[in-house]
Amino acid sequence: MAQNNGAAGVLVSTGKSSAGGIGRFTQGQKAKDPRGTFRRLLRFYLEQGRAIFAVAALLLVQTILGVTAPWLIGKTVDEMRGGVRFDAVHTLVLVLLAVYGTSWLIDLIQGMLMNAASQRIVYTMRRALFDKFQTLPLAYHDSQPHGELMSRMTNDIDNISRVIATCTTSLVSAGVTLLGSLVIMLYLSRWMTLAVLIIVPLVWLVTRIAGTHCRRLFGAQQAELGRLNGITEETISGQKIVKAFDREEQVIRDFAAVNRRLQKVGTSAFIWAGILMPMINAISNIGYLSVAVVGGLLMTKSLISVGTVATFITYSRQIAHPLNNLAGVYNNLQSALAGAERIFEVMDEADEPEDEPDAVELTTFDGHVRFEDVSFAYTPGKDVIRHISFEAQPGQKIALVGATGAGKTTVVNLLTRFYDVSNGAVYLDGVDIRHYRRDSLRREFSVVLQDTCLFTGTIADNIRYGYPEATEEEVVAAAKASGAHEFIMRLSDGYQTQVSGSSNVLSQGQRQLIAISRAVLCRAPILILDEATSSVDTRTELRIQAAMMNLVKGSTSFVIAHRLSTIRDADLILVMRDGQIVERGTHQELLAL
Repeated sequence: MAQNNGAAGVLVSTGKSSAGGIGRFTQGQKAKDPRGTFRRLLRFYLEQGRAIFAVAALLLVQTILGVTAPWLIGKTVDEMRGGVRFDAVHTLVLVLLAVYGTSWLIDLIQGMLMNAASQRIVYTMRRALFDKFQTLPLAYHDSQPHGELMSRMTNDIDNISRVIATCTTSLVSAGVTLLGSLVIMLYLSRWMTLAVLIIVPLVWLVTRIAGTHCRRLFGAQQAELGRLNGITEETISGQKIVKAFDREEQVIRDFAAVNRRLQKVGTSAFIWAGILMPMINAISNIGYLSVAVVGGLLMTKSLISVGTVATFITYSRQIAHPLNNLAGVYNNLQSALAGAERIFEVMDEADEPEDEPDAVELTTFDGHVRFEDVSFAYTPGKDVIRHISFEAQPGQKIALVGATGAGKTTVVNLLTRFYDVSNGAVYLDGVDIRHYRRDSLRREFSVVLQDTCLFTGTIADNIRYGYPEATEEEVVAAAKASGAHEFIMRLSDGYQTQVSGSSNVLSQGQRQLIAISRAVLCRAPILILDEATSSVDTRTELRIQAAMMNLVKGSTSFVIAHRLSTIRDADLILVMRDGQIVERGTHQELLAL
C-alpha cells in the first residue's frame, strides 16, 4: 500500500445561513429551561471543587466576622452610656479593627482563588465546545453561519466568565451573611428582627419581576450579537466581492439594521437591570425607617438598649447589602444562563454517527471502488443523486463531469463518508465503507477541494498539514511536483512565509497549488481532485497534469472538472445530470456518441 500518514482533505464549510442556524433565536426569546441550564453549568463548577470549597470556607470566616461587627458596635455604644469605660471601649475598638483587617485580607485571598478557578472553568467550557465542533457532522457546519458559531465560542463564554467570579462569591457571602445576621438578630430581639425582615418579600417580588424581563432580553441580546458577528464575518471575508459589485451601501444598511436591533434590545435589558438596584435601595430605606420606628417604641418601654438599636440599624444595612448583591447576581445570572443555553444547544447536537460496533481498521487497500445503486438526500425526501452505479478498478482515473448542481461533489462526499448514503452502498475492495472505521478510511484519501483552505502558519506547515512528520526535503519535493516551488522561492521568506485562511498574501491560484502540494505529500491510495486546477493558468495546469500523471500511477483517482483537457486521458468519464449518470465511457467513446 502507498505510504499514507493522514488525510489531506480539508473541510471547507460554506458559511450559508439557514433556518436551523441564526433563526433559532428570535428577538424576545428567553431561556427555554433556566433551571436545567443552571444545573448543567453547575457541573463545570463542581470540577473545581477544591478551589470552590476553599473560597467557601474563607467566605464563611469572613461572613462570621462581618456579622459579628455590628454586635461589637452595639456593645461599644452601650459601654459609653452613663460614663465611658475607656478600657472596654479601647479593647472593643481594637477587636473591631482586627475584624475588619482580617476580613479585608480574606477578601483579597478568596478573590484571587475565585478568579483563577473561574478561568479554569471557562477554559474547560471553551475546550469542550471546540472539541464538540470537531465531532459534529459536516451537515451541521454546512447549515450554520460561521459568525454565529464564533459568537458562541467567544461572546457567550466570555459573558459566563465575567459572571462566574462575581456570582459565586456573592451568592456564598450573601447567603451566609443573611443566615448569620438572622441568628444574632433573633437572639437580640424578635420584634426588631421582624422590623428588619419586612423588606425581604418586597425584594423577592421586585427581583422576580425584573429578573423575568432581564432573562428574556439578555437572551435576545446574545442572539442579536450572534447575528451581528455573522454579518461582520461574512462582509470582511467577502470584502472584494462587496466592492466589486458596489454593495458597500447595502451592507452598511444591513449592518445598521441588526446593530439597531441589538442597541434596542440591549438598552431594554440594561434598563431593566438598572431599575432593580434603585428599587432595592428604596426598599432598604423602608427597612431603615421600620427599624427606627420599632426601635424607638421599644426603647420608650425600656425593652431594648440604645446599643441594640444601633446594632439593628447596622444589621439592616448589612442585610440590604447582600440583598442588593443577590439582585445584581440574579440579573447577571440571567445573562449568563442565556449564553450558557446557546452553548449547551451546540453541545446537544448529534455527533457524527459512530462507527458500527463491528467496524474494522482499513489496513490494506488495492483501490477498487464500487457504487451500487446509491441514492442520497441532504433533506429527507429530496434526493440529490439517484441510483448511481459505477465501478473504478485499481489505478484507474475516473472523471465526473456535468453542470453545476448535477451531484458531482456529492458523489465525492459519499466516497469519503462526509455523508452516508441514503440507499444503496459504496464498496472499497468489496467491503461496504460503513464497515470500516471512519478515521482509517479517510487516511486512504488525498483531497483537493475547489475552495482552497489554508491555516495560519507557514507555507511549509500548510503543505505538511496531512502528514506532520514530513521532512523539509519531502515538503520541497511535493511542492516541486505540483509546480508550487518556483513561486514559493520568490517569496521573501520562502517556505517559512506566514499565511492564513483570510489573508491575501497569495493569489487564489497559488493557494490552490499549495493545497495540491498537500495532497501530493500524503501519497494516499485514492486521490480526489474537485476542480483542483480551476484557479491556475493553462501553462501551470499542464505542468500539474504532468506531475499528476506520475502521482496517480498505481492509485485510483477521481477528478471533478469542467475543462476537457483535465479529463481527456480519464479511463472512465461519468456525465451527470440532475443527480443521475446519463452517459459513461472514455473520451473517444463519448465523442463517438
